[in-house]
Amino acid sequence: MSDAIWAISITWLFVFIYAILGSVDFGAGFWGLVYNPRERSRAGEIANRFLSPTWEVTNVFLVLLVVTIVAFFPRAIAPLGTGLLIPGSLVLILLTLRSAFMVFHYSALRFRSTLRIVSGVTGLLIPSLLVIALPILAGGFIDPETDRLLVGKLLSSPVTYAYLAFGLSSELFLSAAFLADYSREAEDSSAYAVFRKYALWLGPFTLATAVLTVYLMGRQAEWLRDHILEEQGWFLLSAIAFLLGYSALWWRRKHPERERGFPRVAFVCFILQFALASYAYGAAHLPYLVYPTLTVEESVTNPAMFDSLLISYAVGMAILVPGFIYFWRLFLKDKRYVGRG
Repeated sequence: MSDAIWAISITWLFVFIYAILGSVDFGAGFWGLVYNPRERSRAGEIANRFLSPTWEVTNVFLVLLVVTIVAFFPRAIAPLGTGLLIPGSLVLILLTLRSAFMVFHYSALRFRSTLRIVSGVTGLLIPSLLVIALPILAGGFIDPETDRLLVGKLLSSPVTYAYLAFGLSSELFLSAAFLADYSREAEDSSAYAVFRKYALWLGPFTLATAVLTVYLMGRQAEWLRDHILEEQGWFLLSAIAFLLGYSALWWRRKHPERERGFPRVAFVCFILQFALASYAYGAAHLPYLVYPTLTVEESVTNPAMFDSLLISYAVGMAILVPGFIYFWRLFLKDKRYVGRG
């Protein structure tokens, strides 16, 4: 593979990782807002318990993603910065607000209820603004003469809202599926029942919004829809992974007194589903980084810088990955933390 393909593959990998972590993180904030005041279920407590140590890790991957784009594709900074200035700026403001409450709510108990509201609202707004980047990059929303974002056209296009619906439903679906597994790990049957119910309901809805998005995409970015149809084999495998994961939520367990479902198997299959679909979408978007003005080959950095960056990322991942594994075992698997309360 060429340097450009390696670079965009690494970048897209970070996009995928952040999309998954962000979906679970922001979705947990929303579920914490919805369910925390209700005494009949500990679903909100479970969501906030997961959210507490993980938001910093999610932000680490956001920083890695931005640095990766700037380092590997320096020629894309101007068009990307122009097109994503408004949504990107709003995301930074909301992330700053959310992070500030995350940091200080433990030392100032009176802010805990405010944190739930801020975390829940930003948990919906931030993914919405991030998803808007996809139709912008697909073309048609940036003025070719001034390079300015056509905000009015973007907000009036049906494909924009199809992307938003898919992004929000994916966020809530993945977070519900993960929190169902997290509730099972905490041995909390009431929270497990709540999150399993939402995963069962949101799964088909997410699949339907994905099909609708591809259909409406043809009106705005026919080239991308045609490329996606060429990758239909990967999307078929993605659908099979979804069906396997969805069925796992119905499987009977050996102990009849326990609730149905194997949420760990289901969540792994859902991750596989999104990985296959993400690969197919990324492949369909090639060779363009921003359609129709900027290709991957045109915007990639020079070979010497690429080699240095590749070595730096290899060393960085060798340091970070063991830390993430330790973090997972400490906060997401340790019964002393997961099962407290």
